[in-house]
Amino acid sequence: MTATALRVLIVDDEPLARARLRALLEAQPGVDVAGEAGDGEAALAACTAQRPDLVLLDIRMPGIDGLETARRLGALQPTPAIVFCTAFDAHALSAFEAQALDYLVKPVRGERLAEALAKVRTFLTGRARQQHDAAPGQPRNQLCARLRGSLRLIPVEDIHYLQAEEKYVVVRHARGEDLIEESLKSLETEFGERFVRIHRNCLVARDQIVELRRGLDGHVQAVLRDVPQPLDVSRRCLTQLRETLRHP
Repeated sequence: MTATALRVLIVDDEPLARARLRALLEAQPGVDVAGEAGDGEAALAACTAQRPDLVLLDIRMPGIDGLETARRLGALQPTPAIVFCTAFDAHALSAFEAQALDYLVKPVRGERLAEALAKVRTFLTGRARQQHDAAPGQPRNQLCARLRGSLRLIPVEDIHYLQAEEKYVVVRHARGEDLIEESLKSLETEFGERFVRIHRNCLVARDQIVELRRGLDGHVQAVLRDVPQPLDVSRRCLTQLRETLRHP
């Protein structure tokens, strides 16, 4: 094992499947098998104790299945990367909704495993870079959108607005849109100097607001510098918004 070895936990209820994955992993450079678990409960305990970088996770297991295990692992800090390994390809969409970086169908081939490990390394490197760039107590200068197998770093100065949409936040920025898994409230707390709330579900960069315009229906909208479509301003936010724009 080297200082940069990828620490991997194998989770599968079949001993032969675990043995095969272990052999494949041991044939990969820069990989350390941190341990094995035969079910979801054991996997959660092992992750808490071992703090692996990556969990290779079966889906169909007795007790807590792999999808639920992955969701619970999301509460750990740092959260391990997840790659599902299963004999069934019907769960791919659910797997990616559970924030898996990859989805391997058994029998796993060595070259396909190597591709998944490369994705994991890319993801972990991007996450570490973002954490390094954020000084303690200071707002980050980038947000991180998680894509399949990688991260997209979005400079905060390029963001036009942030809009809550179900369990995600849509980040509209100079290069398009991305989704992030953060709460609008926490973003408002961190970036209150840069963004102003115009609606319960929307924060807008102060320097993007050109004017507030009242429509024929009486509703007020914010006209943004670099976004063609005006955004609705709620009555609840209007007074404070006007006061904020009057005294930038």
